[in-house]
Amino acid sequence: MQIQGFFDLRFEAVRDAFEALFQQSQQRGAAVCVKIGGETVVDLWAGVADNAGEHTWESDTLVNLFSCTKTFTAVAALQLVGEGKLQLDEPVARLWPEFAANGKQGITLRQLLSHRAGLPAIRRPLPPEALYEWDTMTTALAAEQPWWTPGDGHGYAAITYGWLLGELIRRADGREPGAAIVARTAQPLGLDFHIGLADSEFQRVGYLTRQKNNFGDAAAQRLFRAMTGDPQALSARAFGNPPSIMNSGNKPEWRRMSQPAANGHGNARALAGFYDGLLHGELLDSDLLAEMTREHSVGEDRTLLTMTRFALGCWLDLPDVANATFGMGERSFGHPGAGGSIGFADPDRDLAFGFVTNTLGPYVLMDPRAQALARAVKICLG
Repeated sequence: MQIQGFFDLRFEAVRDAFEALFQQSQQRGAAVCVKIGGETVVDLWAGVADNAGEHTWESDTLVNLFSCTKTFTAVAALQLVGEGKLQLDEPVARLWPEFAANGKQGITLRQLLSHRAGLPAIRRPLPPEALYEWDTMTTALAAEQPWWTPGDGHGYAAITYGWLLGELIRRADGREPGAAIVARTAQPLGLDFHIGLADSEFQRVGYLTRQKNNFGDAAAQRLFRAMTGDPQALSARAFGNPPSIMNSGNKPEWRRMSQPAANGHGNARALAGFYDGLLHGELLDSDLLAEMTREHSVGEDRTLLTMTRFALGCWLDLPDVANATFGMGERSFGHPGAGGSIGFADPDRDLAFGFVTNTLGPYVLMDPRAQALARAVKICLG
């Protein structure tokens, strides 16, 4: 396997760890980027981008980042807070009156961002095509009853987060949510990141495949059993309503749509650049960044059925939980995406990290491939 790109010689072990990923026969394509103090010290890519294995992964290959998208969305919302167009602790229904139905009149933006609003799923069965219909999904969520008392515990809103936050951003900003988020987060930093991908960019997108015969750790297996058990259960509804959620990643209509929880497209360089921008005050002022990265939720997750720890729109490190640590510093914050992609920052090392892959693993929290690379970076730093 030929590794492409650049690495500072101090980080040769990271290059070796990246090459080791491809010694596993299932690894098709991937990229990793690390920035320290604003300087790129690792920018590597390798493998194949297409399903047939005929097209190599290029410097500008894009991939569906899944939930890595959520922190871009959170930052856009927090910028609107800074502008006075949104408020963290005012009821969402003041801007979105229909949202007050069925006991949601007191739910706040803070609760949505920290997964405490009780809205990770929709009970009423929806058809597959509803996934691509913004008004259908926001109307269904406005009518939904919380699955628990808002503020009383947390449960990851894997896909509903995008419509909930996106609708607020749309109403406060005036632009469609994908356009607003990209304009506020990616464009100022010159990042190759998209929510609502133009057809002209499809040729750059890595085709997604799943690892075979890898059932993940205990947390992944527990969630899989819940998702395939009672179809009315919260976890099953969160990932299976509409039923097209789990099998749409390669579809053109998924790439084109704006789903600010899960269908951002970018690369490792974009993820590292985004978190580097956060660390250096280019997207949020210090007070808003401190609020964004403060612990808001910790404990058993009602959706994922495992321990999670959230701030506002991002995950916080759980250093003593093997499958829930970024593998760097204890103050690290960021977001994994389904299948293995991840972006995060370690403020203690002024470090920003991005890893992307088109070979989807089964893990619920952190992917071991990204953790291995992060640990290699840490060792190189001493």
